[in-house]
Amino acid sequence: MKRDPRFDILFEPVKIGPVTSKNRFFQVPHCNGMGYLRPKSLAAMRGIKAEGGWGVVCTEEVYIHSSSDCDPLVEGRLWDDDDIPALAKMTEAVHEHGSLAGIELQHGGYCSTNHYSRIPPISPSPISIDSYAPIQARAMDKSDIRNFRKWHRQAALRSKQAGFDIVYVYAAHSGTLLTHFLSRRINRRTDEYGGSLENRVRLFRELIEDTKDAVGDSCAVAVRFCVEEFLGAQGITSENEGKEIVEMLAELPVAHPRRPLGAPREREGVDEHRPAAMELDVVGARVLQRHAVAERGQLDVECGLGGVFERAERPLVGIRDEG
Repeated sequence: MKRDPRFDILFEPVKIGPVTSKNRFFQVPHCNGMGYLRPKSLAAMRGIKAEGGWGVVCTEEVYIHSSSDCDPLVEGRLWDDDDIPALAKMTEAVHEHGSLAGIELQHGGYCSTNHYSRIPPISPSPISIDSYAPIQARAMDKSDIRNFRKWHRQAALRSKQAGFDIVYVYAAHSGTLLTHFLSRRINRRTDEYGGSLENRVRLFRELIEDTKDAVGDSCAVAVRFCVEEFLGAQGITSENEGKEIVEMLAELPVAHPRRPLGAPREREGVDEHRPAAMELDVVGARVLQRHAVAERGQLDVECGLGGVFERAERPLVGIRDEG
């Protein structure tokens, strides 16, 4: 069967910062239940994806410090240098087939159970948690914020040492410390990291800049950001702060916005038969108009993606899951 020529561009190489993907198929970060406990199985699974043709293959969320562990769940871990060899198994398996390897660095903030480390969770402001176990998260002071930036920078450098080509700054799923700083509901600070939107975005911007400075010479820096929480006026929406945040960061490394997995179509207001560009134009910032990312479950390949690919400077097709 002959391929529609509109999609030929998907099989061409694309430059992402200082690295180049062999094609436009991008497996974005997703959880799998293997994590730090089963690094050989994890490497084999990711290697199979690369062998199958994906140009970019990413990890699940990878926790960067002992103040954020998610036990009894199993995710990635990059607390110190001892965690590098396990993650290097994945990059070796992915590189064997000519694909790029990406890592999603994560700190869960007040969502961290810390059953293993027993360290009290941290948050922009004090908050009570009633999830896996009731606990109180403490408010971060300025030294905590400086430490968080240091932990993230160290994790980015370790990612580079492990062989990763793409390093994520992660602000999605409402379960990351960065999303907590962005949120009016959670961030009740009165210093330069709270209050106005510009202040709430400050740490997000700093982490992007820190990561770019640490590894941007040889690694691409990706940003994962949720532009719609589906909480109406109480949360970030694509019509107000979601759009404004992307515009604030438009000159920094490119972000690909996403909608939470499983959000019902009728709540999203998405017409299954509208051109795919509507998902990208909802934010309307230059950065999104230039870099189209289609994700399974959001965009129908038969309903207008060709037009997006023709207009986009660097179109990518991604497959995603939670984490």
